[in-house]
Amino acid sequence: MPFCAGLSTAPIVQLSHIEMNNRSLRLARNFALPTLAAFGALAFACSAPAPESHASTNGALGESAPFLGTAKTYAVLAGSAVTNTNATTLAGDLGVDPGLAITGFPPGIVLGGTTHAGDAVALQAQTDVAAAYDVLAGEACSVDLTGKDLGGLTLTPGVYCFSSSAQLTGDLVLDAGGRADAVFVFKTVSTLTTASNASVRVINGGGACGVFWQIGSSATLGTGTAFTGSILALTSITLTTGATVSGRVLARNGAVTLDQNTVSVGSCGAAAVADAGAADAADAAVAPDAAHADASAADASVPDAADASVTELDAGTSDAGSTDTDSGFTPTP
Repeated sequence: MPFCAGLSTAPIVQLSHIEMNNRSLRLARNFALPTLAAFGALAFACSAPAPESHASTNGALGESAPFLGTAKTYAVLAGSAVTNTNATTLAGDLGVDPGLAITGFPPGIVLGGTTHAGDAVALQAQTDVAAAYDVLAGEACSVDLTGKDLGGLTLTPGVYCFSSSAQLTGDLVLDAGGRADAVFVFKTVSTLTTASNASVRVINGGGACGVFWQIGSSATLGTGTAFTGSILALTSITLTTGATVSGRVLARNGAVTLDQNTVSVGSCGAAAVADAGAADAADAAVAPDAAHADASAADASVPDAADASVTELDAGTSDAGSTDTDSGFTPTP
């Protein structure tokens, strides 16, 4: 039986059953009151609610969204260069590092974001992408889809792995199961390729903020593909004519090549699921202080309760004319 559960059956000294002569009075004060105070403190501790967990939000199969840091605001980030053809629209930041080349803007436009080429801001974003990439690469696989085309599948939150390349032909449906914080992670050792007019859709809650693609080499989205999620590729990312991405296009070492595309970070850039753990960690740092404050308040009340009991016990009782023969007596607990 749990210790706290047994407190209800713990013996409580009944002062009314103690013969109130001088000897028993001393015994009561030396034994009963500390015992009562101890049980009171234990009862308080056992009744206090357990501290709230501030762990990062994880899915049912252990998947978790990485912390993207400053990279969360980027629609497109490349390692070597960004090259665009025709009227591409980026809703979010545009950057490159350690390369410096960004070409094709205009005709491409950046809405609601800024452009960084080889500066400290882009460097920090690439550092954060590398960290997030490593987190994704280290997640344990819940399902191995090696050799299977993602097209025609309906998947629930989890970590899906390919020991080589991944292919998407047709429609991939990601069913969040009513969870706004649902996370889907896809990991490939080599490439990701989609056919023309392929699509990735999230249904039943969730959204692009909780979908991540960790690509071991390069990713290519076919013409007219409607893609969802953040692509973190070790090498390069190519969006062919008309492909759209609801999420992010983040290439660590290679180039990002665009052609009349739309890439939108949307609400993920302002309050991404990936950053949920950071806020929780900050709250967790504050929680212990609050707990200490509560404990102090409880401790302060124990002496008061004990003092009040002593006063009550001595009320109307006199030791005059009696000899205390129990000096130094220590009761056995």
